[in-house]
Amino acid sequence: MNILILGAGPAGLTLGNRLKDKGFNSFVILEKENEAGGLCRTKLTDGQAVDIGGPHFLDDRDPGVVEFLFKFMPESEWTKYERNSKILMSDGQIIGSPIESYIWQLKREDQIDYLESISKAGCNMGTPMPEKFIDWIYWKLGDKIAENYMLPYNTKLYGKNLNEMGTYWLYKLPNVSFRETIMSCLDHKFYGVYPCQQTIFYYNPKVGYGEVWKRMADRIRQNIHYNSDVDSIDFDSQTVRTADGTSWKADLIITTIPWASFKRLGGMPEELKQKTASLKYRSLEVRYVNEQLDTDGQWVYCPDERLPFHRATMICNLDPSIRGMLVETTEERIGLYGEKYKPIYSYMNEYAYPVHTIGKPDIMQELLGFAKEKNVLATGRWGEHMHHNSDITVRLAMDLADEILR
Repeated sequence: MNILILGAGPAGLTLGNRLKDKGFNSFVILEKENEAGGLCRTKLTDGQAVDIGGPHFLDDRDPGVVEFLFKFMPESEWTKYERNSKILMSDGQIIGSPIESYIWQLKREDQIDYLESISKAGCNMGTPMPEKFIDWIYWKLGDKIAENYMLPYNTKLYGKNLNEMGTYWLYKLPNVSFRETIMSCLDHKFYGVYPCQQTIFYYNPKVGYGEVWKRMADRIRQNIHYNSDVDSIDFDSQTVRTADGTSWKADLIITTIPWASFKRLGGMPEELKQKTASLKYRSLEVRYVNEQLDTDGQWVYCPDERLPFHRATMICNLDPSIRGMLVETTEERIGLYGEKYKPIYSYMNEYAYPVHTIGKPDIMQELLGFAKEKNVLATGRWGEHMHHNSDITVRLAMDLADEILR
């Protein structure tokens, strides 16, 4: 065929549907699972829609992406929410997120300590920005936020070797303005910019986020081959092989799957193979439990080391008819649950988060440059090994499809 797409997650499904929209149908999508959606799949369990990859929502920040997805699942089928995220501090206090805009919700004596700490943060003192992750957190946010929130939270998520990570990806964190922090404490209201996401998002708690991707897959079902676990790729012959021994050859290959999932990278220089093998990722279990935290927040960040999970999605607060919450835990912390938070349903995502290690941008530039010369393109969270949210992934795939057709 002309185009072979690896993976039927948000990136692959967007590519396929965008190509079909433009009248191009000579493409095949290979999908490892028996259903589409990737990390955004939803399972119906005990009458409840459970998103197996954790909380994924449709942000409203890109009108083009929203319009594209509404073609498959009309706006009338979504509920529009105003963002309400929380932080469960280790001492039990629950405050709004981002933390610097909700310090006023802490005890009065704690507020003074946090404000003093932020005023002395390196970014507010004009000191040079450090290169190591841990030093950067102190420089950006001050020692109180660093030690009581950001460092323990990121340790739970990424492990103890935080200085393996670079700081190039932290553009997602907005500037912490000491002036705005003081204003929020005086006026008891939010000032500043939300990190990563918009204040408005769409979701349907009855069917979960996976529904829109199911419908996208249904539209191009003749083009999708399920249970096709891609085993290897040969860059010289532009051939892909699946675990059952089937070979696929195309003029153009587009990968949206993790580079670590390839058992063989034929035709790739040995040095680049080693660099590709060094790309790190985190596995994540999502667990649906009957318990819930005492908050009206939609999701809660949990830096407390005593809690196994680092984030909880309060699906009970998205719809009053729903009970319980989803909790996310990295693979090595699952054993900390003990007898508490027994799952009604759980799912282990082997590939959940790319890790932004030092040197990764150089590796990806070399890797993607080599692949492109061989008519192999990459996009999405795993193709680019970047922690893209689903709306960013859709935008990248839409633009790539348009570029290919041009």
